[in-house]
Amino acid sequence: MVVNFKVFKKSSPNGKVTMYMGKREFVDHLSAVEPIDGVIVLDDEYIGEQRRIFGQVVCSFRYGREEDEVMGLNFQKELYLASEMIFPSKEKSNPSLTKLQERLLKKLGPNAFPFTFTIQPSAPASITLQQGADEEGDPCGVQYFVKIFAGESESDRTHRRSTVTLGIRKIQYAPTKQGAQPCTVVRKDFMLSPGELELEVTLDKQLYNHGERIGVNICIRNNSNKVVKKIKAMVQQGVDVVLFQNGQYRNTVASMETSEGCPIQPGSSMQKVMYLTPTISSNKFRRGIALEGQFKNTNGNLASTTLLANPEQRDAFGIIVSYAVKVKLFLGALGGEVSAELPFVLMNPRPNTKARLVQADSQADVETFRQDTIDRDMSVDCY
Repeated sequence: MVVNFKVFKKSSPNGKVTMYMGKREFVDHLSAVEPIDGVIVLDDEYIGEQRRIFGQVVCSFRYGREEDEVMGLNFQKELYLASEMIFPSKEKSNPSLTKLQERLLKKLGPNAFPFTFTIQPSAPASITLQQGADEEGDPCGVQYFVKIFAGESESDRTHRRSTVTLGIRKIQYAPTKQGAQPCTVVRKDFMLSPGELELEVTLDKQLYNHGERIGVNICIRNNSNKVVKKIKAMVQQGVDVVLFQNGQYRNTVASMETSEGCPIQPGSSMQKVMYLTPTISSNKFRRGIALEGQFKNTNGNLASTTLLANPEQRDAFGIIVSYAVKVKLFLGALGGEVSAELPFVLMNPRPNTKARLVQADSQADVETFRQDTIDRDMSVDCY
């Protein structure tokens, strides 16, 4: 059997509402985000009773530890980015359906109804902050899920038995073109000492994929009377939790320290290449590391660089991630340090865009998720 496409399926606890989606990752192209589409199947009882079925795209932003929520404190916000009634469908022109929706509607019968949601590109990316080894509960960060429920209105309190939720991700892929090659030169002079120490740092390119080795070219020209005793190169991940005024911090996700070729005496120079590879495997259980928003029982990567169409317009409920290579020269206890820094982009490559057409006689590989619980306030297992 040849599988042409994959479908994710999840049902409500009472089995009356079932949701089908063709994918769980939706790409942010900066100018627009891919539509979030799928199909729901309703039980005959719900259709006969004309039960109202609503669909929503919810962005959940947790900015504090769940274990610290005492005396009524709540460190979580939920944003409803899209909401509409799916059944009974409103009197309006039918939107264009995707090939997958057409195939599912044909296969699932008259009780199937399509849905399509659109969200703004300014919505935050799916990013979570890694918990410590001794921490439990939901991690801090941004998560998305599609929620389908039966109720009287969009704001109606959902009931466990008639609600289905499925986690999704809003992601970005690397640009197709490389930027300018990063390069910087730092010169430092010293009080009461003639000459200066020059540090030149160059990266082999600006854009790297996850797991790719980063080559750091270091050139040192010592025209001072100081002695360079040690060199250290590191990759730093910058995390900016926009909600907080002082929510910026940095993590070192890869580093290398060497004394090879040192000491560098006055009047001498040295050129050296150091290689660094930032990976999630070398940063496990390090609290505060930004990771890609990930589904349960899946392995992810370090969070990708956040691309912004307008750096001045940052969503208050988002997390902005950036990366930079930092090189330090240690001159001893009295000489101090000389450092240089170069930003770069770390992202996933764009996959092959040649989409496979869904043929009329194609087969679907259905991945089913168990729904045993609902909503954060009512213990919903969204992933």
